[in-house]
Amino acid sequence: MFEILGDRLQNAIHKIKGYGKITEDNISEMMREIRLALLEADVNYTVVKEFTNTVKEKALGEEVASSINPGDLFVKIVKDELTELLGGEAAPLNMNGNPAILMLVGLQGSGKTTTIGKLANFLRKKHAKKPLLVACDVYRPAAIDQLITLGKQLNIEVYEEGKKDPVEIAKNAINYAKENKYDYVLIDTAGRLHIDEDLMKELQNITEEVKPQETLLVIDSMMGQDAINVITGFNDQLNLTGVILTKLDGDTRGGVALSVRHLTNVPIKFIGVSEKLDGLDSFDPERMAGRILGMGDIISLVEKATESIDEKEAEKTAKRMQEGKFDLEDFLSTMKQMKKLGPLENLLKLVPGASKMGLNNIKIDPKQMAHIEAIVLSMTPKERRNPDIIKASRKTRIAQGSGTSVQEVNKLLTQFEQMKKMMKQMSNGNMKLPF
Repeated sequence: MFEILGDRLQNAIHKIKGYGKITEDNISEMMREIRLALLEADVNYTVVKEFTNTVKEKALGEEVASSINPGDLFVKIVKDELTELLGGEAAPLNMNGNPAILMLVGLQGSGKTTTIGKLANFLRKKHAKKPLLVACDVYRPAAIDQLITLGKQLNIEVYEEGKKDPVEIAKNAINYAKENKYDYVLIDTAGRLHIDEDLMKELQNITEEVKPQETLLVIDSMMGQDAINVITGFNDQLNLTGVILTKLDGDTRGGVALSVRHLTNVPIKFIGVSEKLDGLDSFDPERMAGRILGMGDIISLVEKATESIDEKEAEKTAKRMQEGKFDLEDFLSTMKQMKKLGPLENLLKLVPGASKMGLNNIKIDPKQMAHIEAIVLSMTPKERRNPDIIKASRKTRIAQGSGTSVQEVNKLLTQFEQMKKMMKQMSNGNMKLPF
């Protein structure tokens, strides 16, 4: 997401860092490059024009103190304006109801039913509360079955009454949620291939009956600028409280995210970042602006780690590293913890300066990771605690047990020894960092 745009903007900004001062000429050159980068990313032309004019005015109007690098000042202006373009501040969910009611709407094919499962999972993990999913899409074949399957995968209850009146189903679901002390009710509504009067009337009737705190439009970011017309169409009829952009992990140029708030005044509240059921992130304009400009997103990285990693286990592992006692048992435990964080290449992109270090292009083969895990699991506990005893016959047995080769076993053991030496150097304070 935003990788091409990010690279183009970073290259443009890098040029101005070499200038001694900000002038009309060099700013005009930068703004041409930024304008092209935004247009190529499918950002609305009006938005691009306003953005570049504002940045140029602010850059030329700033008095640059002798202690400040002109390039750094320009980066700050671009980041501030990009943050403003994306919405300024994060828009939190209104969860004041008892239960809080969230209604998800959208066109067919936007990923609405999968997204409602992701959102329920997100709310449960983030707030440790009890969500209820409600099946009100009674028209699309297998929509109810799909939601039930998602509920089973997540261990979240689904309220359904088959193909009855959606308004009655929603009303009965709220009563059921109150009786059973659910904190959140998430209503999956019907979609259409395009906005029509029947769809809107049904959604308006559900809204009138249950009065949701949040009406969230799920929209496929691959639609590009057509998404703006869809958002406007739904908002005119339903008074949307927010947007969830799906498929931002796919081959999308990201322009719709930069145009939504400015053109519709509807905030982006969540973004879909993977197909997995934990692949939903809350949207923060400032963090996203930082990521686009190559500043990374350490806060998101820390949040992911805090949510997924067992703190006591991590402390125990760190202590063993410091004492030089780190073995393959600890390595296996660390691998399991890392898997909870999601694909490693996605985490590397959150590191500041990731594109300059080439981290954006790293591809980590999940099969390779599975091979490593299989090799370690094929060892006995004694072998994992003391890898030095693993000689030829043991290596053959481990290779056969893991479905790999002796060469792969040797490679893992060599890499593990190198890693142990590096850890020892770091704990002794003898390792020079590459920056």
